[in-house]
Amino acid sequence: MEKAKISVIQLFSMMFIFEMGTALVISYGITAGKDAWLATLLSMGVGAVLFFIYYLLFRQYPKLPLTGYIRKILGKHLGWTIGFLYVLYFLYIAARNIRDISALLATTTLTQTPLLAIAIPLVLAICYVLYMGIEVLARTSEVFIVILVFFGLAGNFFVLVSGNVDFHNLLPFLENGWKPVLTTVFPETIIFPFGEMIAFTILLPLLNKPKYVKKVWLSALVLSGIALSWTVSLNISVLGVEGMKNATFPTLATVSKVNLLDFIQRLDALVVFTLLITVFFKASIFIYVAIIGITDLFKLKSHHRIVLPVGTIVIYLSLNMASNFVEHLNEGKEMIYSMHIPMILIIPLILLLISFLRKRFTKNSS
Repeated sequence: MEKAKISVIQLFSMMFIFEMGTALVISYGITAGKDAWLATLLSMGVGAVLFFIYYLLFRQYPKLPLTGYIRKILGKHLGWTIGFLYVLYFLYIAARNIRDISALLATTTLTQTPLLAIAIPLVLAICYVLYMGIEVLARTSEVFIVILVFFGLAGNFFVLVSGNVDFHNLLPFLENGWKPVLTTVFPETIIFPFGEMIAFTILLPLLNKPKYVKKVWLSALVLSGIALSWTVSLNISVLGVEGMKNATFPTLATVSKVNLLDFIQRLDALVVFTLLITVFFKASIFIYVAIIGITDLFKLKSHHRIVLPVGTIVIYLSLNMASNFVEHLNEGKEMIYSMHIPMILIIPLILLLISFLRKRFTKNSS
């Protein structure tokens, strides 16, 4: 592990920005129709349950990252294999995030620019920050969370006063019953973004005040969940359910409709900058925890030498995982049961169960 410490505020900032991620701009939870906002809130509640699984493991191994206590629980060889699978998982999600922002920029502002020319500078910037250390990324998050909140408040204000909002689009409540909501919650909106917080199980040992882990994690979870739920409801109020389903980036479409006195318009840049900030931090955290996982598994003295090679792998994966953005989104949905559910739910539950049983048997034998 890197010999660094991050503060409570810094951890909260990184978690909040991480949770926003790409969920702010895509058709998040729209399979629940008009009740997508409710599905988001319910997912936030289930995300809290996932947190307690990770938190109980952290309490038992407060000085070890995920890849470390997996080997303690499952043994050297099986634990190493599962830990390496987590490294690959984090790299894959980082590549998906890079592909998301590259596609958005190529669609909106850099229409004549190839994805490679967008991905390389972004990943190089991430690699530079990570080479400098997690403390640099943590301090930077304290600044950018203020910018992010400012962009959010400004964007929401202009949308609300634009006259495009019709909250009747959210009615009737539970028009199709609970089934669409619950099937959206599990597993779609639980995994993304709340389940992805498993990445922070590698960062928690770096917190300078471990006793505040619960408060920080739950605070970031609740506030980000409310923000996402509000964003989804605002998008539906402006675009309608069908408009949100048909839009590749609904939040971008919502903000682009703002036209006040033929003067305040073309606010798309707010959304683009917001996504650039959130994806930069989210991809940085995924890449960093993958690097720390590799450092831990292979017993490397320092993570610095592998930053650039890992960044190169992320660029390659982001460009070759799908031939177009629609295929990219479909691939993400197909991976829900084969990859995401085992990594964020099944394996942590097994780890927790084995850990508790081993602790109990040890206590009884003594």
